[in-house]
Amino acid sequence: MNPYVDDSHEALRAEIREFAESEIAPVARQLDEESRFPWENVRKMADLGLFGVNVPVEYGGQGRDYLSYLIVLEELARVDASHSITVSAHSTLGTSPILSFGTEAQKRRYIPLLARGQVLGGFGLTEPGAGSDASGTRTVAVREGGAYRINGSKIFITHAGVGEVFVITAVTDREKGSHGITSFIVTKETTDREIADRVGVGHAPELEPFTPGVRSGKKEDKMGWRASDTRELILEDAIVPEDQRLGAEGEGFINFMKTLDAGRIGIAALSLGIAQGAFEQALRFAGTREQFGRPIRDFQGVQFPLADMATEIACARHLVYHAAWLKERGRPYTQAAAMAKLYASELAMRTTTRAVQLLGAYGYTSEFPVERMMRDAKICEIGEGTSEVQRMVIARHLFQAG
Repeated sequence: MNPYVDDSHEALRAEIREFAESEIAPVARQLDEESRFPWENVRKMADLGLFGVNVPVEYGGQGRDYLSYLIVLEELARVDASHSITVSAHSTLGTSPILSFGTEAQKRRYIPLLARGQVLGGFGLTEPGAGSDASGTRTVAVREGGAYRINGSKIFITHAGVGEVFVITAVTDREKGSHGITSFIVTKETTDREIADRVGVGHAPELEPFTPGVRSGKKEDKMGWRASDTRELILEDAIVPEDQRLGAEGEGFINFMKTLDAGRIGIAALSLGIAQGAFEQALRFAGTREQFGRPIRDFQGVQFPLADMATEIACARHLVYHAAWLKERGRPYTQAAAMAKLYASELAMRTTTRAVQLLGAYGYTSEFPVERMMRDAKICEIGEGTSEVQRMVIARHLFQAG
């Protein structure tokens, strides 16, 4: 019995697992090879309400709890991490800052479109000189009358091409350091307008006219998450009305730190899903592969790593679900989120590597998904704060507690 979940959670898990197995698994390999964004499945996920799982019903979401959202990420990543990060980046990074810090008018304008999956959202924080040091933002916003003129660029932004609504950060007062960073909502047309029109999601005419001066750069050719869209987001004399500022001037840094805390639990859940999927592939292979006239599951050299995988996955699930439990109840969860993200992301890397090793030469080919899972796992140790940053966060809380 899991103390964190109830029957509704398990029913949701079964629903998402069936969808992932039937709709994602058959195309995941091809999407990865072609580095192609899964628009058809994005439409299906939108129809299932997966882009607004924990968004309040009044704004067009399902109104479920935060753990329900994490279970969705976990079950999608169990089959394909690219589909999971599509939901995660959209929900945690694109939607939640508006829901948490936006005015009622901003919520009414943007959240229903995002919650329905009518458009995809993203979060523009990372810059060429501001990665782990997020306070080193160089993008600048200068007030001009009732608007801001923003210049700069954001890199490695999920949905920078396919998305239409973004929360970005810019410096409004350099002398105030991190307290001089402000958040804004900007819009741009999807780069895949023709496909979006065909599948029926991805574009919202009601957002027009889009923010002038906002565009995407080239698509990144990545090692993993290859079916996810990652590009540079460029702001060249982007004119953003004052009513699209998110929160007060100078609140951008503290607000995106809160957003990243939640995002770390999301990446932890995604990592957990990758680990679970790789473990199940290895377990299945061990029961069918024979050597020396016996299934390899009969050998301790196979049994022991599988036992370790199962134990560590159980540990990660408790860390992830506990962090979600704290967040849902309004309790401090920064350290718990960092622990969950650190452990689960490194576990995903360990588990996928072990799975490839257990499958031997088969695991090194694209015939089995574990090689894709191993490539997908690596970025989990980097995105939403590297493992080193997570250890810094955890240590800081240890010293504060002491």
